[in-house]
Amino acid sequence: MSAIQPRSFSPHSFIYWLVLGIVLFAVLYPAGVIILSSFETPGEKLVSGIGLQAWKIAFADPAIISAIWNTLTITLARQAIALPIAILLSWVLARTDVPGATALEFLFWLGYFLPPLPVTMGWILLLDPDYGLLNQWLTHLPFVDKAPFNIYSFWGIVWAHLTTSTIAVEVMLLTPAFRNMDATLEEASLVSGAGVIRTIRKIVVPLMTPIVGVVLLLGIVHSFQAFELELILGFPFRFYVFSTQIHWLLNQQPPQFAAATALGSTILFLMVPLIALQRRGVARRSFATVSGRYKGQKQSLGKWRWLIFVILLGVALLITVIPLLFLTLASFMARFGYFNVPKPWTALHWSRVFDDSVFLDSLKNTLVLAGATALVSIALFTLIAYIVIRTNFVGRAALDMVSWLPSTLPGIILGLGLLSVFLGTPFLRSLYGSMFLLIIATVISSMTLGVQVIKGALSQLAVELEEAAKVAGGSGWNSFRDIVLPIIAPSMLLVGTLSFIAAARNVSTVALISTSRTRPLSLLQLDFLVESRYESAAVIGIIVVVLTTGVALISRLLGLRTGMER
Repeated sequence: MSAIQPRSFSPHSFIYWLVLGIVLFAVLYPAGVIILSSFETPGEKLVSGIGLQAWKIAFADPAIISAIWNTLTITLARQAIALPIAILLSWVLARTDVPGATALEFLFWLGYFLPPLPVTMGWILLLDPDYGLLNQWLTHLPFVDKAPFNIYSFWGIVWAHLTTSTIAVEVMLLTPAFRNMDATLEEASLVSGAGVIRTIRKIVVPLMTPIVGVVLLLGIVHSFQAFELELILGFPFRFYVFSTQIHWLLNQQPPQFAAATALGSTILFLMVPLIALQRRGVARRSFATVSGRYKGQKQSLGKWRWLIFVILLGVALLITVIPLLFLTLASFMARFGYFNVPKPWTALHWSRVFDDSVFLDSLKNTLVLAGATALVSIALFTLIAYIVIRTNFVGRAALDMVSWLPSTLPGIILGLGLLSVFLGTPFLRSLYGSMFLLIIATVISSMTLGVQVIKGALSQLAVELEEAAKVAGGSGWNSFRDIVLPIIAPSMLLVGTLSFIAAARNVSTVALISTSRTRPLSLLQLDFLVESRYESAAVIGIIVVVLTTGVALISRLLGLRTGMER
């Protein structure tokens, strides 16, 4: 497919360079500031020289070494458990005759959009070692002496991650790939006498290795980006990962900025090779397994159909309905976790929250932040994707590469970088604490996924359509407006939907750069949790869930699908 040839200099060229400059500034500058700041030597003035003192101080601190180790172990545990489960669930949904496959897949799709923090609150109500309802039930058994589950533990954090986003995301990524897999080799293996398990092991898994590898890398990157669950569940037993350690360092008096930037730089250096591998996997993976030639018949589960359906339904309910049910109960409890008090139920927390001006301000901030992020994302990501796919602009390769970099920036590091940029640049300092800064941060954090969705849509659009419009006398803008936009409009709306939801539930990216004046609902809920106001936090959590899932359901009714379903 040939690209549209631009003139050597034109208004189009100016726009291309402007977009490249904006993206380079927004993405590379914060990351560069973090890395450079880690080599600055603090002194009587803000900076007294350049050296490795910050790195020496940081890595002489056992707490920082422990935070990095905890990050790696949590990541390993999450992926070692989630990926095999996701592969099995995806294969059953896509390649077998399990009853209710569409409804089951919808539940996993819904779980993909649920904010992690509200869902985790539901699990706290069930698995708290002191008042967790499940623990209370189990301790009434004659052979159970103490609470068997503790959400405030290493495995409690792993469980929360598995049931909030990890499994649901990987199922939604893998299921379409299994569904579109060419079934020729799979059915040939079965006809030759190989059993189902052997066929999966010898044929299906090797065929799906490229996409499984990409999903694994994506899962590792997302694991490194975790923040709020570790902050809430790890603090009671002093369990820190790199993101919560950075948050802790910056909240000291005085803030330990040098150690925070050294830790942030370490994680950046660890993540860049992973994202390079992920990008290479996406660019080079073979689509021979994803063809339109022959999808084959779904495998019969025979007498096991309904048992497997019950198992899948149980998993789907664990990541959606069950925690949300208990989150709802928590919002009506007189005291969070106490079921045996004389009057355990009340609507007082709802009335207090709705009468609170802080809530109303946070709701307005959330709607402004999410709405503006969605609009800016649609415009900017469409421009980036169009320049990369449809032009011969000299900087398009750099633009494509930079559009991948935000996925290497965990939210807490991106927030730290933007904080440094806006406080350290005189003409930008006045913008610190403004909604403008939060919008920039949330747009950057959504960039990689948004650009890839639009690129996918443009790649399927023959360039000859635009060339024919130009031959007929239409300008470049007219052909873009009349030909390209109507065709890619569903993908643009999808990007807006994903960006809206991501901004509405974002915690880590905005944690360091928001103020009491610009605080969104997600941070208000986090503040309530830190202050042990669990009942009010549950109310806020339900509102965030209704907002994000409501937008997702509306988009689905309008015929949109996540990029993984395309």
